[in-house]
Amino acid sequence: MTLLATAQHLARDTRRNPRAHLLPIILSAVIAASAIALVAYLLWPTYATVPPSDPSRLPVSVGGTLFNVPTLAVRMKIQRHSGPQERVDLSFLYPSLEAPAAPKHYSADTIEDKVQPIDRIFVSIAAHHDSLAPDMRLRTIYPRYLNDAEATNDGLAMRAFRDGTPYGGEDLVTASEPALTARCSRDTSTPGMCLSERRIEGADLTFRFPRSWLAQWRDIATAMDRLSAQMHSAKG
Repeated sequence: MTLLATAQHLARDTRRNPRAHLLPIILSAVIAASAIALVAYLLWPTYATVPPSDPSRLPVSVGGTLFNVPTLAVRMKIQRHSGPQERVDLSFLYPSLEAPAAPKHYSADTIEDKVQPIDRIFVSIAAHHDSLAPDMRLRTIYPRYLNDAEATNDGLAMRAFRDGTPYGGEDLVTASEPALTARCSRDTSTPGMCLSERRIEGADLTFRFPRSWLAQWRDIATAMDRLSAQMHSAKG
């Protein structure tokens, strides 16, 4: 009401003195600007915003089975979200089994010519859709393509697949304590790799690691058991 009365008073003064019409306009603008500044000051937030960050672990459902996976272990950015997924690809440093740090960016001037050693275990979790279980494949499919000769070294048995079969160029390695089953390609121009599968409810876990690590096969078998338990544990 005071502001309105002031404006009316100034308007009457303006009619008496037309040359003074600029004064009320300037005064009104100053009053309005002061009011806006006061409101903005009172409403301006006093806290600092913190950018959101990914949680350390992601709950994902694969084949209707719940897994808690480390966020940084997920290899593909498109898979780095919680909820149902058809497949999740991960990698873990060995032997620490920690999630790897973000990959480094190399240029033509900084990249090394030598081949970098593989220092991690790769894991894929995929829905199996009622396909043949890994243990059934071991009992019913693999024996059809294996050679009869078997070599055993430090508790690890090895049989070669026959050439010309679907698994030609690979060997089947098995052990009972701790349990280990893997198909391993042979060293050629590139180092051989091993593939070990296990089923947990509606999902199959596929582990990949260098064949050379079979020299410590007990540690590898234990590491795969630990990763499976950590990811499928309700406590994560």
